[in-house]
Amino acid sequence: MNKLDLAFEKYDAYNRMDPVSYTYKGEVFPEEYFLANRLYEWVLKLDPQPSEELLLASRSQHIGRWEIPRSQYPDGKAGYLDWRRNLAVFHADKSTAIMKEVGYGQDQIDRVRQFLLKKKIKVDKEVQTLENALCLVFLEFQYEDFFPKYEPEKIVNILRKSLLKMDEKGRQQALTLHYSDEGLNYIKQALEQIS
Repeated sequence: MNKLDLAFEKYDAYNRMDPVSYTYKGEVFPEEYFLANRLYEWVLKLDPQPSEELLLASRSQHIGRWEIPRSQYPDGKAGYLDWRRNLAVFHADKSTAIMKEVGYGQDQIDRVRQFLLKKKIKVDKEVQTLENALCLVFLEFQYEDFFPKYEPEKIVNILRKSLLKMDEKGRQQALTLHYSDEGLNYIKQALEQIS
């Protein structure tokens, strides 16, 4: 087995430990395992010739996310931003440990960390591809369960921020997904605010 496959095997094994489950088409999966594989698939759709580092980042983007729950941080924007920053470092460290274990060198490890820490979005084409894929996974697999929990104004604001992180190619892909009428209406409102 080559290094990439070994890393994938270890990432997947780790994410299969997620105690939170996700049901898709009647089948139950550990949530982060399911979402990591969907992120990988979106990266392949958006970039038919991705680098090995981009593939590694796609499978380890949220590795072990359940270990640092949002509830450990204060409510509000500052608590949320602290949580997200600490999570990114946590994911990068987990990915680094596995990459070292299977024999990757420092240059490739540093490149994957760049992806996981979201450095140079809008500047680096592959970092942007990963960001597009992350937003598309959210929209395809989590959005319809997410938006009914919040007031319409807050949902449109969250969507606007997510869509701003995407480039035009990503936004076009977002419009090809299936949404409820209400869900699509919020997306259209958010797009109007950034056009």
